[in-house]
Amino acid sequence: MGQTPDGIEMALLSACRGKGFAPEFYYDTYSPLWQNRPRVYGFKLQWTQMNPDAVDRIMAYRLGIRQTGQQRWWEQEIPVEGPIQKGELITYNLTELIRPEAYEVRLTPITRFGEGDSTIRMVTYSAPINPHLREFHCSFEEEPICMFTQDKNDNFDWTRQSAATRDTKYTPNTGPSGDHSGSKQGFYMYIETSRPRKEGEKARLLSPTFNVAPKNPYGITNPPAYCFGFYYHMYGKHIGTLNAFMKQKGQATSDASPVWSLTGNQGERWRQAKISIHPTSSFQVIFEGIRGPGIEGDIAIDDVTLEEGECPDPPSNHIRSKAPYRATHIWPLCTALAFTLFRGQR
Repeated sequence: MGQTPDGIEMALLSACRGKGFAPEFYYDTYSPLWQNRPRVYGFKLQWTQMNPDAVDRIMAYRLGIRQTGQQRWWEQEIPVEGPIQKGELITYNLTELIRPEAYEVRLTPITRFGEGDSTIRMVTYSAPINPHLREFHCSFEEEPICMFTQDKNDNFDWTRQSAATRDTKYTPNTGPSGDHSGSKQGFYMYIETSRPRKEGEKARLLSPTFNVAPKNPYGITNPPAYCFGFYYHMYGKHIGTLNAFMKQKGQATSDASPVWSLTGNQGERWRQAKISIHPTSSFQVIFEGIRGPGIEGDIAIDDVTLEEGECPDPPSNHIRSKAPYRATHIWPLCTALAFTLFRGQR
């Protein structure tokens, strides 16, 4: 039996062309832009490969990126494992992009015969309504503290501080002598419990809102949990209470679900808490510090993290996870700090 016209065309293409055709950028990515530092943003770049079966196997892509108006390209090679299927959606996360700059992105397939046809697109910054993060980490080193905000309906505010900038008249026998890493220059957040603060008064610090997608294009039926972690310092004979809450879309702050709580003096050192949470909609995490019976009651937090997946081997401390697990389609929160490569079917 003879070949069909399409089969003949593909055979001819395969016989005469070893270099790859141009990739085709995908412009319908859900929430492609994210931000977790004041002047730095990331972008989820997605594309498909034109006629991947009609050429020699694509072994890698050459990614070129440059700021608009600049001449010099920064280049990175993206390795490809295994053959690419027609229609396969390939994803590469661009990170460390400087806000509000726009970037020109060039993508070129590479086979053993060399570089193929390139394609170019623009990546333009626009402020995300909600951060969409796969790994969130905040050490409070920069203003505006990773988009954390102070609650307007509490009694007082959390304060950003380092040991190097601490008031020389600070209350002794309470509070940390450095950030979680031990640095005198490193910053952390704390509640100041000196006068005029009174016992029982509360200070609440709200994280940015983390997106949960309305649907998952990869069809995951059992979405992962998220591991919410932080370091805390509760030293002083008048220590009150530190609470952590998860507030989901549509909830009032007062109705947020408690996920962790600890009361009283825990000694002069930083300790770690990790809690698995299972949000079913867009959500925030909230820290609530409650003033104890006296001035030696400063409570501090540092290095807040949110990572995809259940918490592995949580530390032995007062952790409780009260949010019920319910299956929902959660789009993976986008990554930060490094380029990573994965592929999924459209």
